[in-house]
Amino acid sequence: MKPVRTMLTAMSLVIALTACALAQSPPSDTDIARYDGLHSAAYESDTATIAKLAAEGADLEARDGSGRTPLHVAAFASHEDAVRALAKAGADLNALEAQAYDIVTIAAVARDLEMVDLALSLGTKAGNITSPYDGTALIASAHLGHHKIVERLIAGGAPLDHVNNLGWTALIEAVILGDGGPDHIETVRALVEAGADPSIADREGRTPLDHARSRNYSEIIRLLEAAQ
Repeated sequence: MKPVRTMLTAMSLVIALTACALAQSPPSDTDIARYDGLHSAAYESDTATIAKLAAEGADLEARDGSGRTPLHVAAFASHEDAVRALAKAGADLNALEAQAYDIVTIAAVARDLEMVDLALSLGTKAGNITSPYDGTALIASAHLGHHKIVERLIAGGAPLDHVNNLGWTALIEAVILGDGGPDHIETVRALVEAGADPSIADREGRTPLDHARSRNYSEIIRLLEAAQ
């Protein structure tokens, strides 16, 4: 039974990796062609039009076909000025689009450090529960090895030990979905130095250290052993 279980675990990891990679859905060319009003202004970073439409009573929380508000569109397009203009007009900085992503998680996955900083400074919460996996921006960025963003989110008060609906913390994802290279090493370092709990295990009872040992991630093993 043990080999079968190992095979099923490996398959579940592949499925999870694929799902995570496909989860976020930026506006398509078709979406963009259909945009008008605030959605169009957000995509074009037309701050004058954003201010004008908002003053005229345009719905700041209007949704496109995928549940994106103008703020989500601006974040996907990495338009900081548009995000500022929408925030100034009163847009909900913690709104979730149809796949449950907020602008911090959108920026974190895109490795858009400037947008992460801006969103946090404007009032987006680092601890929002986001994604179809009931995760956080910290878990998403740890998975991808975006260690500088991990550091920003930790400083912004992101919960270090949140467990998503896959049964994984940020520390677990940094190991099992990482490659053991420099970016994921620095991600693990940032998490353990901030106080992330290395004893939290996955649903099979395996800790981040167990996973690191099974992959021969020597530097991550050292970091996790020191954190015990």
